Amino acid sequence: MIYLETNSTDACYNFAAEYLFAAEQDVGDELFLFWQTEPTLMIGRYQNALEEIDLPYAQKRGIRVVRRLSGGGTIYTDLGGWQYSFIAPGEGEIDFRRFLAPVLRALRELGVPAEFNGRNDLTVAGRKFSGTAQYRLGGKVVHHGSLLFDTDLAEMERATTVRQEKIASKGIRSVRDRVTNLREHLPSSVTCAEFKERMVSAILGMGERRTLNAEQIRRVSQIAQEKFADWQAVYGQSPRFSITRSRRFVGGRVEFLLDVEKGVIRAAELRGDFFGAEAAQQIPQRLIGVRYERNAVLQALEGFEGAIYQVRPEEIAQVVVD
Repeated sequence: MIYLETNSTDACYNFAAEYLFAAEQDVGDELFLFWQTEPTLMIGRYQNALEEIDLPYAQKRGIRVVRRLSGGGTIYTDLGGWQYSFIAPGEGEIDFRRFLAPVLRALRELGVPAEFNGRNDLTVAGRKFSGTAQYRLGGKVVHHGSLLFDTDLAEMERATTVRQEKIASKGIRSVRDRVTNLREHLPSSVTCAEFKERMVSAILGMGERRTLNAEQIRRVSQIAQEKFADWQAVYGQSPRFSITRSRRFVGGRVEFLLDVEKGVIRAAELRGDFFGAEAAQQIPQRLIGVRYERNAVLQALEGFEGAIYQVRPEEIAQVVVD
């Protein structure tokens, strides 16, 4: 086995490293990564981002949103936790036990009585501290998972709690189990950095340690921008969904019924008991084909000042998106 140190806390960069060694380069052995991220929300491949996270809150807090290539639910990660990845030859059915075995062994060596719940999670004392996922690419299997060590659980809960609105989606919703940090279950005090080193050493054994060379760094950076950091990669892959957004203003209630597909508004209807000028009837049509994000909606509403009595275009945009 080879351990690869990416020296990056950018989720897009680390996902790009997975992609490089699964699809483009073969190191001739099983590859293992152990990495951290700045505060990040990782969306599953088949999920609707807006159904899984509080996007306005994430943007306000500077929490990055990234879509990974594997299925499963949304997870929150920060510098208090760790991610790990295995890249190995493999075809056929998904098999979590193969890659969870060395992780469980390493945790038990640290004194954590961790267990596999039979699906794709690791637990301790009945509480979840790790979720895992897999995907196939280039004749390889990529297995990756999270390890909550000292993660801000309050921030995780807040960022993944969507306000109650009328939303119907064909996406797959996350199941938010009770979670715990591993730090609470270690028999002795261990820093986050010490935890990483002990986990890597236990899993790697006598294997080889490597870092990316200059050409690999260049290619990983390119893949990160093209396949993971781009708006289309995060929001353009969302399943089609319908949403109803409304707000009451001094001049009356404004309600939008929207169909969104691949992050773009495909149909829109405006309802309410507001007072509006003739231009108000043009607002739904103006929104069709626009990205479902506030700046794009606000730009589309340029010139609609006064269309709805006592409601400014920026307030209309907030109704549509926030």
